Amino acid sequence: MQITFIGGGNMATAIIGGLHQQGGHRIHVVDPNTTKLAELSRDFGVTTASDLPEQLSADDIVLLAVKPQQLKDVCQALAPRLNGGMVLSIAAGIRCDAMARWLGSERIVRVMPNTPAMVGKGVSGLYAGSGVSAEDRSNAETIMQAAGITVWLDKEEGIDDITCVSGSGPAYVFYFIESMIEAAEQAGFAADEARRLVLATFDGAVELARQSTLPVATLRTNVMSKGGTTERAIARFETEGVKAAIIAGAMDCRDRSIEMGQQLSQD
Repeated sequence: MQITFIGGGNMATAIIGGLHQQGGHRIHVVDPNTTKLAELSRDFGVTTASDLPEQLSADDIVLLAVKPQQLKDVCQALAPRLNGGMVLSIAAGIRCDAMARWLGSERIVRVMPNTPAMVGKGVSGLYAGSGVSAEDRSNAETIMQAAGITVWLDKEEGIDDITCVSGSGPAYVFYFIESMIEAAEQAGFAADEARRLVLATFDGAVELARQSTLPVATLRTNVMSKGGTTERAIARFETEGVKAAIIAGAMDCRDRSIEMGQQLSQD
């Protein structure tokens, strides 16, 4: 595939790195940051430029990796050059109908990736606009699978749903890790040892959950014994409403995703 990245930030770099490992793609990156372009060229052998190409073709795929606030201007600048090429957007919030107005094309796939894509462990939710073919869907999936697993969403509102689970989810996990590290330090471990212990604990627990056929709730209760240490900790979590707060926070995240989409998708 011939893939042009508009924006060369961290998420774009993660996807480019995965595509480089896949091999067989021709990748071009447009970004005003010449230092970043030099790094991408050096690390992945991509071609680069500070300005948009004069013309693209219907066979080209354009991946928009700019900030949501920049997307309208980028799309309008891209419109006369696009010539029907497929567009993937990883910009949060902006709806397909807005991008279609700005680009003059409905051949658009919206993508909600997450930051573990930077280590090849990402989760990306994809929604195909009305102008997207089966081949386009396959190509979009190939691109995003370079950074992790993919999930196709039947309706565009699903982007808001996956944002509150996978898109923002790593921050929830990091928040819990951060809390556990502080607890380990309070228990007397040095900072580096606390970090090592907590990360290994999370890694082992996730792997056990992945390999087990048991519900996660059962795996939790299997660690607990009546009147024991774990039961005491979970009882405090329940009293403090930790689970309810996590669920409510995720729903707040979803609501904000909807709000941002409404605000940023206006003409």
